[in-house]
Amino acid sequence: MGAARRLFASLLLCSLAGWSQNTKIVIPAGTPEDRELTAIAAEADAQKRTALYEDFAKKYADNKAAAAYADWQLSQQCLAAGDAVKAEEYGNRALELYPNDLDIVVSQINVAQAQKNEGKVVDYAVRGAAIFHSIATQPKPADVSDADWKSRVADEQQSARSSYEFAETAAYNAIVAEQDPGRRMSCIEKFTPAFPQSKFEDPISQMALYSLQQLNQPQRLETYGEKALAANPDSIPTLLMMANAYAEDPRQAAKAVTYANKVIALTASATDNKQKLAAGVARSTLGYAYLQQAKLPAAVTELKTAVAMLQEDPQAQQAALFRLGYAYARQNRRADSMAALQKAAAIDGPYQAPAKQMLAKVSASGH
Repeated sequence: MGAARRLFASLLLCSLAGWSQNTKIVIPAGTPEDRELTAIAAEADAQKRTALYEDFAKKYADNKAAAAYADWQLSQQCLAAGDAVKAEEYGNRALELYPNDLDIVVSQINVAQAQKNEGKVVDYAVRGAAIFHSIATQPKPADVSDADWKSRVADEQQSARSSYEFAETAAYNAIVAEQDPGRRMSCIEKFTPAFPQSKFEDPISQMALYSLQQLNQPQRLETYGEKALAANPDSIPTLLMMANAYAEDPRQAAKAVTYANKVIALTASATDNKQKLAAGVARSTLGYAYLQQAKLPAAVTELKTAVAMLQEDPQAQQAALFRLGYAYARQNRRADSMAALQKAAAIDGPYQAPAKQMLAKVSASGH
């Protein structure tokens, strides 16, 4: 792409130079730099083109825009050649000169993706989000009317929105791909303030809660989950996750009951399969919470209902069956307990081994 394609009209440049936070590299048309860059871009041989950009960067080292543009192009040349490490180095040099150029940040996200470095993807994406948000917070020049200023800001935001959305999606995908729960949670904590009201809000919240469960940090999980629910009180996935987390602690069982009942209320008129299954999981969690409170008849009622509702989700049904078997055992209903546990043990899932162990104990109890 020729340098001239990154130009604004001269009058527009004059009017925007003092306020645009997404500061793009501009090489004025017709200058020696522009002519040389156009010639370099026309070079068909990739190695020769790279060498020409390197020579150009040295020749115009004192020209901030020219040097940054050359480094940015060198980054893309290296990435195309499969050298993502060198590509990042050149890209960072360009960012040092133009730290608020969203186009360069987008390129660096691509470089980090090529490296499969999820943390770097998120870091560059968060940087891009900050540039986007700064468009709306910059001070209005005294000689510009409120209406004109509002229009200019809206135009600039619209121009940058696709880059913002690319950064948001790239960061989300990086978080999904990150296998280490500690690093994943660190990325989530960067993502959340950078992309407020994200279209990925619900799955991000679920991954955060899941990560904190993996890290065995219940207090941190509670803090994050309650904050997420404050922002979105009717988020069924978050309510389910928090209800289940609270149900694990007998001291928090009352909260589990509250959240599970809220999911049941929210899904009372559910017609789609996803919400019906959510209602079944809520019943299972509610039964477990009652079990923790030693409310055994209520626990059995909810867990039997859950088992019937979760036939299309074997692993969720397995959890309900295991809990039902335990509730029956605590009522000394040995035959009912064994029947539920046998069904749980026959399902391939996380409760298979515990179900077999409990089944052996109930069977050996002889009553």
